[in-house]
Amino acid sequence: MTTDISVLSAIVVWGGFSLAVVFGYVAQKTSFCTMGAVSDVVNMGDWGRMRAWMLAMAIAILGANILSFYGLLNLADTIYTAGQLYWGALLVGGLCFGVGMTLAGGCGQRTLVRVGGGNLKSVVVFLFLGYSALVTMRGIFGAFRTTVLQSEPLTVHLGASSTLPALLGLDAQGQLLLAIVIAVLMMGFVFLSREFWRQGDNILAGVVGGLVVLGGWYLVGHIGYVEDPNTLEMTYLATNSHRAESLSFIGPMGYTMDLWAYWTDTQTTLTFGIATVFGIGVGAFIYAMLHRTFRWEYFTSPQDLFRHIIGAVLMGFGGVTALGCTIGQGITGLSTLALGSFIALFGIIAGAALTMKIQYYQMMRE
Repeated sequence: MTTDISVLSAIVVWGGFSLAVVFGYVAQKTSFCTMGAVSDVVNMGDWGRMRAWMLAMAIAILGANILSFYGLLNLADTIYTAGQLYWGALLVGGLCFGVGMTLAGGCGQRTLVRVGGGNLKSVVVFLFLGYSALVTMRGIFGAFRTTVLQSEPLTVHLGASSTLPALLGLDAQGQLLLAIVIAVLMMGFVFLSREFWRQGDNILAGVVGGLVVLGGWYLVGHIGYVEDPNTLEMTYLATNSHRAESLSFIGPMGYTMDLWAYWTDTQTTLTFGIATVFGIGVGAFIYAMLHRTFRWEYFTSPQDLFRHIIGAVLMGFGGVTALGCTIGQGITGLSTLALGSFIALFGIIAGAALTMKIQYYQMMRE
């Protein structure tokens, strides 16, 4: 049994790495960027990349709930669906993340893609983001997160689950039907645009983004869900949260810092989330080398450096506080139909859009 556990753990880790390599490769090819999607809408009225993001959301929502309906994934065993709805932390965290990703030039996923493409600015963002995420989980930022943002006035207790189906009192069939309706409506909005049909890269990015998240859910939530021979209880292998997980990058960046700092400690191990962090960069690097798009980039001024550092710290704090990023909440979390994911996603988009408007106003004044 011990051998089986170790083999299955390796499958989960290497499977996560492989999924992320594919995502990183496609994201580099298609310029998939959730901050860019918001920027395109706010500044140019272009919905192409936003529709790609929404397509990934729709595929993930439909697929995750099909897996749940057929018993291949327990959506109740995730960090998104717990009965305590920390709406204050989710909203503040989302706003901070949205502001941060705008200042830093991209979200966590885009940062890793740019690292793979030779962007040294993103290397700095990665280091500050990862450390900020770590101290938000376990350090001084975490004290503020737990004692203030997750305090009683900013928390709603919704019983066993804080999902939209639970709020509506739906059973398993009702939940699947709701997921189908939401996914169809989103896909309808996406594909009603004739222009989007001609945007092959955006269609590819949306389809791959959604399928990769589904692959993560199946890998961790089904293949990696086994009985622990030591406790004789069911457990999720190779996860930091010890729950069902799929792609999310802010927390795993923090755990990557922890792994590097305590490499010789046997308690710190390579997990699904950490493997996806490396996979995104490797996939982007492979594309950049094959298509000769690898370019060294660095900061243009001290002010540019400072802006990226502040953005990285805000992303690390905001991503952990909001329980995810534009991928972790915007696709993975949303696929569970958790109310908190809708709140966090709203905060991320609002924070990014507001920051972009302020930047545009300052640019016009100058």
